[in-house]
Amino acid sequence: MPILKLKPACKDYLWGGERLRNEYYIASNKHPLAEAWMLSCHPDGPSIIQNEPFNGMSLADYIRIQGREILGSDGIIFEDFPILIKLIDARENLSIQVHPSNLFAMKNEGQYGKTELWYILEADPGAFLYYGFQHEITPEEFTRRIRDNTLTEVLNAVRVKRGDVFFITPGTLHAIGKGIVLAEIQQNSNLTYRVFDYGRLDKDGRSRTLHVEKALKVTHLCPPRTDWDFGRHLARCQYFTTDCFEGPFRDVCDEESFTSFLILSGNGEIDCGREHMSMRKGESLFLPAGSGAYCVTGNCALLQTRVGTI
Repeated sequence: MPILKLKPACKDYLWGGERLRNEYYIASNKHPLAEAWMLSCHPDGPSIIQNEPFNGMSLADYIRIQGREILGSDGIIFEDFPILIKLIDARENLSIQVHPSNLFAMKNEGQYGKTELWYILEADPGAFLYYGFQHEITPEEFTRRIRDNTLTEVLNAVRVKRGDVFFITPGTLHAIGKGIVLAEIQQNSNLTYRVFDYGRLDKDGRSRTLHVEKALKVTHLCPPRTDWDFGRHLARCQYFTTDCFEGPFRDVCDEESFTSFLILSGNGEIDCGREHMSMRKGESLFLPAGSGAYCVTGNCALLQTRVGTI
């Protein structure tokens, strides 16, 4: 089966910077370049295949043509493509937000909720993110602090460095702070409830929409869980399993799941069956399920993601 090299869909959200273009070689005419959706079948930003014979075809169309079997036995059980992988560059603070569970999201929005993993790639000195609350608060206090702009006083601010990992479940209030570049592995969802945005205006001079009423229904008003144990994995859940590898290494893309590679640094090559492809920092590759044994060589680091099973 072919190795697919993917072109990301890019987003120019107002808080973004230029590091994805300058340091991760993402080609885009968008300024700022806030997000690159490196593996995506989401209609809001599909990935496009860059190599022959499927050059120019979306990954979603490729899967429709080739058959959902290329998702693997673990992937085919999902109605939609299960995973969305992004690179995110926060030149400014992102809004404070929360994601609903599948149950709430399907009932109220007609789409999935979101479980996600953050893997910190770059962090300026003193950079931090918000991850849950310092201590438990009441719904009344939550509402009041949103209204009087004091919510950050009770949030759990965590200083970060390269290689830090955060597993964020639905209901956990969170926000990426300025000066951070990260990889995000998540459910295939673009659903966010925004509760605080620092009074910013969008490019048309309007305040960005807040979703306080819905956020009140789904937010866990307590400190986040921090005792996750994923064994050798960065994270493992029913939606994705993600590992960080440095070349050279060998592995197998079996019949259970496709395999996604996000190249974090360096250069390398991958050989799988009769297929051979070079790869470099900032690229995204896709192996269909059942591709078999593969070998990665070179001086590179990458995130490997498969559909998760627990």
